[in-house]
Amino acid sequence: MPAVRGQGQWALGYREPLNANEQAKKDSNPLTVKDRIVNIYAKGGFDSIDGGDLRGRFRWFGLYTQRADGIPGGKTAVLEPEELEAPYFMFRIRIDGGQLTNEQLSTIGEVATMYGRDVADITDRQNVQLHWIRIEDVPAIWERLDAVGLDTTEACGDCPRVIVGCPLAGVDGHEILDASGVLQEVRDRYIGDPAFSNLPRKFKTSISGCPVHCTNHEINDVAFVGVQLPDGTVGYDLWVGGGLSTNPKLGLRLGVFVEPARVAEVWAGVTSVFRDYGYRRSRMHARLKFLLADWGVERFREVLETEYLSSPLPDGPPPAAPPTEDRDHVGVHKQSDGRNYVGAVPRAGRTSGTQLSRVAALAAEHGDGRVATTAQQGLVVLGVPDAHVEALVTALELEDLRVTPSRFRRGMLACTGLEFCKLAIVETKHRSVDLYTELEKRLPDFDEPLTINVNGCPNSCARFQTGDIGLKGMIVDGVEGFQVHLGGRLGEDAGFGRKSRGLKVTADGAIDYVERLLRSYLDDRAPGERFATWARRADEALLR
Repeated sequence: MPAVRGQGQWALGYREPLNANEQAKKDSNPLTVKDRIVNIYAKGGFDSIDGGDLRGRFRWFGLYTQRADGIPGGKTAVLEPEELEAPYFMFRIRIDGGQLTNEQLSTIGEVATMYGRDVADITDRQNVQLHWIRIEDVPAIWERLDAVGLDTTEACGDCPRVIVGCPLAGVDGHEILDASGVLQEVRDRYIGDPAFSNLPRKFKTSISGCPVHCTNHEINDVAFVGVQLPDGTVGYDLWVGGGLSTNPKLGLRLGVFVEPARVAEVWAGVTSVFRDYGYRRSRMHARLKFLLADWGVERFREVLETEYLSSPLPDGPPPAAPPTEDRDHVGVHKQSDGRNYVGAVPRAGRTSGTQLSRVAALAAEHGDGRVATTAQQGLVVLGVPDAHVEALVTALELEDLRVTPSRFRRGMLACTGLEFCKLAIVETKHRSVDLYTELEKRLPDFDEPLTINVNGCPNSCARFQTGDIGLKGMIVDGVEGFQVHLGGRLGEDAGFGRKSRGLKVTADGAIDYVERLLRSYLDDRAPGERFATWARRADEALLR
């Protein structure tokens, strides 16, 4: 086991902070910053904010400083943080499992319209992220959210981030089991708990019984995946150590079966292993995936069971392969109760407060009042009777929320990008819309499942390594551009995209490149061959 005391692992007795981030967390538990925001900073304004709170502890309540207008991507790694930031915030609302009532969604819409210049983004972890938020308005926003049961606690930071779950939990007739209860239990018991507010880095969780694996369990730090034993008993397969960013790794199965009643205990155990044994010296190596790489599955399971659980876990089977390539719940489909759910695709995750308020009203008028966000930046309206389906679909389409989108729009994923993010190098949202819009015109008959993931920097918020076509933002020949990754996928034959030496395109040339690439695929593919499979084996000349 190569990891030793020098990595700053608490369980080995090393408690002294080894970098500025660890020192800041020791100096003041980040959960205490909320009181200062309400009682000091909101009254004193942006200039009154302590730097350690502003660029560190604020994250524990969903607040990141926003990128200043007019700073090009080439300056991202050159300027100091204070030179990049505007006196406004990106503001992340935590939505565990993606589940919302129409009242909650309406409140989010009203907040975005009133305080955030009517801009809202649905993230690929089911959150809603606002922009242009002033520190003076944060307490009032929190009050409005709290009144409908929403918050921003630990939406960012070195802590347990939002728990992703299937938006159809409890209504999908094909689900292995309804995970909403155990997901809520974990959320209620541990989010905001000081015992888990100082982890080595971010910690991402998936808890789902979805048969199509819509929460992308393979790339979470800990994931509970619905499985059924031969005798019909249902529970969860446990995966640990997934994550992307600059050193991507797929999660590993521990090979155990977790009964629903033990999910909260096991979640706390895995999180505690990370807290106590995780590496704290280098931020670059502080994710759980690096501990797994050094320990291996057997060692991790042994430590989990002997040091953190009340009893060992039985062996269990892997999850069944999903019945479809699509993990997004788009379109009109039957629920287990005979009603319908209607899944729609926004414009690369970008929406507005006004639009969210309209969707909330539509959910109340045509459905049972529930709406859910998806891990593919989509929206699902639940509980729609047959007699209301047509009217709802028409209303959503008029909002440019596509229920029957093209393959290009359906598979498009885009991060926040240069417009608001201080880490970004390339603008993403508008370029993504231009990309799918133009591809729809140039290749109108293309109907193969396809994912195009557009990322503004190397940090992989839009999962560029796992897309059929992954575009990673960078400077190319002095202008905005992308490094191209091809053939990434999750599920069966999971793997990261192929990165060919020198395969880069300018942002302005991306549309022509993707069209040319897809035409090569259509001409060269074998019968029934998926794009990812073709891209992995195709001659490099066809990929340029």
